[in-house]
Amino acid sequence: MTIRRIFSGPARLAAIAPLVWLTLFFLLPFGFVLKISLSHTVIAQPPYAPLIPLTGGFEALRAALAQLDLGNFASLAADELYVMSYVRSLVVASASTALLVAIGYPIAYGMARLPPARQPLAMMLVIVPFWTSFLIRIYAWINVLQHDGLLNRVLLALHVVDKPVVWLSTDTAMYLGIVYSYAPFMVLPLYATLARMDVSLLEAAADLGCSRLKAFWLVTLPLSLRGVAAGALLCFIPIVGEFVIPDLLAGSERLMIGQTLWLEFFTNKDWPVASSIAVVLLAVLLLPLLVFQRLERRSVEGGTR
Repeated sequence: MTIRRIFSGPARLAAIAPLVWLTLFFLLPFGFVLKISLSHTVIAQPPYAPLIPLTGGFEALRAALAQLDLGNFASLAADELYVMSYVRSLVVASASTALLVAIGYPIAYGMARLPPARQPLAMMLVIVPFWTSFLIRIYAWINVLQHDGLLNRVLLALHVVDKPVVWLSTDTAMYLGIVYSYAPFMVLPLYATLARMDVSLLEAAADLGCSRLKAFWLVTLPLSLRGVAAGALLCFIPIVGEFVIPDLLAGSERLMIGQTLWLEFFTNKDWPVASSIAVVLLAVLLLPLLVFQRLERRSVEGGTR
């Protein structure tokens, strides 16, 4: 089958539509952000220069492009604030993703082992709480974790603590909010993978003398790794750039990169530096996507041999 035949008729529309979508809503906006990241900060509106001239012809455009430089990216590497913000974001995202795997896997495994008639109900129980506004749920956590909140009152009533514990403005509160908010993004891909698994493989393992635990390690876990990887990517990537949860639940002593970007953009009005932060963040997040794509390609090629 030739390439022309593949991209003819409905197949051509199916291939072109995602390209148009990505061009309009990703590549074009990213081009503007990249251009601003190479510009200079000025006290004006907009607060960067040079602007791309709409008149003046090619010479004016070439003069504007000649003023672009990589100074903003150099300042990111030289300033410890930005470097530590990136490092903290990656550490928080990695730890949160590990917690989500540890919590989400048993939930997804239990859902997949329920009778088929009860699995839709279990899925609804995972999804329904997240029909509420994201901000409302985070503010609810503030009420739960505050000094006289529900958590401290329960702990005091059970005599677990002698005085209220400080939960808010700590990393503990931030991790609680992140794990709670991103749990469905881990549970649902894992559930989809585990629910499709052939149960006869476990029966064959049992016939060959494997215990349930050994069958899980040798059969279930390897077959579910693709779901683990998909859930980890769905959680890790947005957590790296998370702003709302760290800003509302964590302290302000150590910032994540989303908070640093917000401060540069809205407080300091430094659009070029904020844009360069966003460009570097995108480059960092492309790395796990490329690794996942390469592993998927190897898996497909190994399965076809």
